Amino acid sequence: MIRVVLADDQTLVRAGFRSILSDEEDIEVVGEAGDGERAIGLARELRPDVVLMDIRMPVLDGLEATRRITADERLEGVRVVILTTFDADDHVYGALRAGASGFLVKDTEPMELLHAVRVVARGDALISPAVTRRLIAEFAGRSDRPDPGPRLNALTEREREVLGLVGAGLSNDEIAGRLVLSPATAKTHVSRIMTKLAVRDRAQLVILAYESGMITPGWLA
Repeated sequence: MIRVVLADDQTLVRAGFRSILSDEEDIEVVGEAGDGERAIGLARELRPDVVLMDIRMPVLDGLEATRRITADERLEGVRVVILTTFDADDHVYGALRAGASGFLVKDTEPMELLHAVRVVARGDALISPAVTRRLIAEFAGRSDRPDPGPRLNALTEREREVLGLVGAGLSNDEIAGRLVLSPATAKTHVSRIMTKLAVRDRAQLVILAYESGMITPGWLA
């Protein structure tokens, strides 16, 4: 059973998401929060698999709530997915840097919502080449790029190549096709890279690829 906490200050938004999620046999909504502070409290109390987190909330916004949840070692298994209106939310890139595992547009289709919850719950990141790559590229271009230091030195040449493709938003199957590997081998490379760089999921690899200067917006164009 995938356990979900909904964090949004709009009651109707939470009710809509709850209705969609509760119809599924493998998903259970275990709590709701109207502000970021309450979301953190529920995450600590209930240890859900996924928190669907709005950015703009009273008391404590979703960005800071995400930072605190992902920084808490006791909540290592809790994944945060940001709820956004996309064009209006300049903080999404910051949220991914803070440890969010991806984001959803608030008017997403029900099947996309269910898919997102399941993908993130199994430890993957919600990286959509059509939307996420555009968003991350835009904000990565504005953001200061810290020196990654010696972290990338631990990677082999092949792993650096795979990291660049992950950063461009390619799936394991797409990476396998581009590098003439089996999907299983591509997945193994990604897992090893995550371990070597001590990142929690694929979203963090995307951020690292941009911030390290390994790739730039439009790199695969």
